Amino acid sequence: MKKNLLMWDESIFQDMEVFEFDFVPGQFDFRDTQEQELAFQIQPGLRGGRPLNTICRGLPGTGKTTSIRKLFTEIEEHTRKIVPVHINCQIDNTKFAIFSQIFRRLSGHLPPGSGTSFKQVFDAVCRLLVKDETVLLVCLDDANYLMYENEINKVLYTLLRAHESCPGTKIGVITVISDMSVDLMKTVDARVASVFQPTDIYFPPYDEDEIKEILRQRVKQGFYPGVISEAMLDLITEQTLKGGDLRVGIDLLKRAGLNAERDARRSVERDDVCRAYEVSKYLHLTATIRALRPEERALLRVIAECSREKKEMAAGTVHEAVKASSMKLGYTRFYEMVTKLDSMRLVNLHYREGRGRTRLITLRYDPERVIEEIDSC
Repeated sequence: MKKNLLMWDESIFQDMEVFEFDFVPGQFDFRDTQEQELAFQIQPGLRGGRPLNTICRGLPGTGKTTSIRKLFTEIEEHTRKIVPVHINCQIDNTKFAIFSQIFRRLSGHLPPGSGTSFKQVFDAVCRLLVKDETVLLVCLDDANYLMYENEINKVLYTLLRAHESCPGTKIGVITVISDMSVDLMKTVDARVASVFQPTDIYFPPYDEDEIKEILRQRVKQGFYPGVISEAMLDLITEQTLKGGDLRVGIDLLKRAGLNAERDARRSVERDDVCRAYEVSKYLHLTATIRALRPEERALLRVIAECSREKKEMAAGTVHEAVKASSMKLGYTRFYEMVTKLDSMRLVNLHYREGRGRTRLITLRYDPERVIEEIDSC
């Protein structure tokens, strides 16, 4: 009996890093076609030219970011001609913030926090690129987050037309779109579209067998043998399919392992997985709420509070509740923010046909859970 108990200085994890979302696996299956297309897009940069622009499109958890991180790692290992910069647009979602991150990658430090204009940062980035004779490759991950305030046009225009104000500057852009309802080329204006001209690379959802195989590889790398049985792997695969995102499965493995360790067991059991799923299934909710601005969180809280009384609400009713709160929002701004929450899959915004077209808002998650997540930010 004692043999089956984990001692205080033992672990069932062989390598915990394997379960981090930014981990880039050595073996990355089922995305060969997309990786080859990405490699083709950057080839001109290896010969001193401008990389071809790309849109990577696919639902969350379909390997877009991992494919790009893998490509960027290979570039950094083999050449100094191209400088790849990965931008998380959920966090850096203004032109200044994005160019500050590019400047940091090129110079090793961020620009001064105050008293620095955007033009100073932009000029410094161009000077560094020209001086070092390097080509910049920027990945705008979750670029749909740049659309709500129309930052996408400002960012792409500045990147793609940098050579006009700073001759010799060469920049290529990879945009990553996880919202399949977004058509980026219909969003950008004509000035941007004329120089952007991207190639589309589609990342289809993983099927059940692919998910199971990817999770199996993580299990092999992350746990000692015998920790996850075939039956538990089947259960985690099933829960991952239900969650609709491979990251749910990777997070499930980690949390289920931690649950087993807390109970000093050497293997994961069904109850460990079921308890872990109660947290992992809210991964999208947690990450998205953290990316919201304070006034957007405040609006989401009002919607959640209204949802306690009624699941489906008229937009006008919610706006009245907003006006009665400490928020002072005109209807136009209110509706812009609700549209953003809809595109971020936090609420559903739809119409009810009747005497007129009534806009209806429905919260996608349990209101108490949403309020709890907002309070923890």
